[in-house]
Amino acid sequence: MKKIPSWQGMALILVTAFLFLGASCGSKDGKGDVMATVDGRKIYREEVDKYYRTQTAGSAQQPSGEQATSLRLSILRQLIDTEILMRRAEKLGLLATDDEVDRRITEVKAPYTNEEFDARLKERQITLDDFKREIRRQLTMDKVFNKEITSKINISDQDISDYYKAHAAEFNFVEPQYHLARILVSPIPNPQAGNNKAQNDTEARQKIQNILNRLDSGDDFATLAANLSEDTETAGNGGDLGFIPESSLKNPKTDPATREAVAKLQPGQHTSILPWTDAATKQLIGYQIVKLVSKEPAGQRTLGDPRVKEAIRAQLRDRREQLLKAAYDEAMHDQAKVENFYAQKVLDTNGSAQ
Repeated sequence: MKKIPSWQGMALILVTAFLFLGASCGSKDGKGDVMATVDGRKIYREEVDKYYRTQTAGSAQQPSGEQATSLRLSILRQLIDTEILMRRAEKLGLLATDDEVDRRITEVKAPYTNEEFDARLKERQITLDDFKREIRRQLTMDKVFNKEITSKINISDQDISDYYKAHAAEFNFVEPQYHLARILVSPIPNPQAGNNKAQNDTEARQKIQNILNRLDSGDDFATLAANLSEDTETAGNGGDLGFIPESSLKNPKTDPATREAVAKLQPGQHTSILPWTDAATKQLIGYQIVKLVSKEPAGQRTLGDPRVKEAIRAQLRDRREQLLKAAYDEAMHDQAKVENFYAQKVLDTNGSAQ
């Protein structure tokens, strides 16, 4: 029973949602450097610098040269896309209210004491006001997606039945199964792997640490896998590895660190950063974060099992959501008036802009 976690799980925090930025751009006004505008709304260097400090907190090495420029372009595009959705929310009357923001902050703070929560903010180098602003943004974007996409998706009983008939073997478990998903980052160059492919060990370590920071801050695993994982076979499915037999997981040839980390997980939890090595040579292939989606006992699951129907419905819905969300983002971007001064500067300086 494969199930791809919904991207709506992003609703907790967007505080560490961006990668890296911290350079001048091609336009200035009284408040400082303007890196881009969206329908007249300016995105300042000061704003993106906050994401730089947040996302690189605790990182031993910093990007430089072309790597840094590429990351700047990527983060600025994400900020632009976020601003486009905020403008759309204003038109639809969907901006998050103060009460909604306060309730979400209470939920996020619940597992921590006040001292622990303050320490996490300090660790990320952000203020409470920064945190509230990002909560408001994420809640607002969720409301837009829910209205424009999620509410319009309908998965029929016939859709579920058709899927089950075509994949019945997937629901026959001869032994307990672990439903896993993963996000992989590798230092090995691969022209077929997109998602801001890391080119060396330094880049890979920094990228996987950034991803872990975002997961720990509440970002959705499936969405991060789709956008950042370098596993070309699973990224398109939100990192879904499907069901792994218990015997395979306990096999001595399975990486001990991965086996032990997964064994400690409860459904819905993810591991810390794990090295991924070649079983034969023991050489490092990359770094991964593994999530335990569910653990299922042995036996054949019939379509009459509510868990089967729900798993199929969720998978079909999640796939359609991700497809429609990607199309929606592109459509909104095409309708907006965007000026990206930093991108133009990169072109003008033949890639040497810093």
